[in-house]
Amino acid sequence: MEPSLNAAELVVRRFTHKDLPQIRQALIDIHRDAYVDAMDDEFNQRFPWFVDHWGKNPDFDCVIAYDGDEAVAFAYGAPSTPYREWWREYLKPAPDLGKDRTFSYSELAVRTKYRKMGVSELVSRALLDERDEDLVVLLVDTEHPRVQAKYESWGFRKVGERQPFPDSPLYAVMLAELPLR
Repeated sequence: MEPSLNAAELVVRRFTHKDLPQIRQALIDIHRDAYVDAMDDEFNQRFPWFVDHWGKNPDFDCVIAYDGDEAVAFAYGAPSTPYREWWREYLKPAPDLGKDRTFSYSELAVRTKYRKMGVSELVSRALLDERDEDLVVLLVDTEHPRVQAKYESWGFRKVGERQPFPDSPLYAVMLAELPLR
């Protein structure tokens, strides 16, 4: 079935830590669809663990875009623990004290048939436009330069690289000021 709406017509709903039991399977299903060609990778197979890990954070923030009743994309994250932000080891000096509260943008996924419609920007902005932190940090697989370029067009800049798990990809650490431009 083809998408019946364009990105601007999708309905975006916000969820919190308390909603995780109701949205968990939708997140897993969207991720599985988005990474269908890479689901034989053990790191991708552990995605349900990441959902549970992030979702247990009391400040977990998630948006899901819907086309009718179908969940088609999501974005989620949580505020960073002060002085443990993913960017901190790469910026010397750190941003001005008091202007370094950071939101860790952990995950974005869009069902395959909804790509190239502006859905990733829709859910990203829906998630981040409501945040009151000063900065937002995310990780982008270094094997995906077009994705990195998309984030750069929204105001992110690469500040370093890290591999958070032995079996994870090497990621570009990207940082932006909030609100996004």
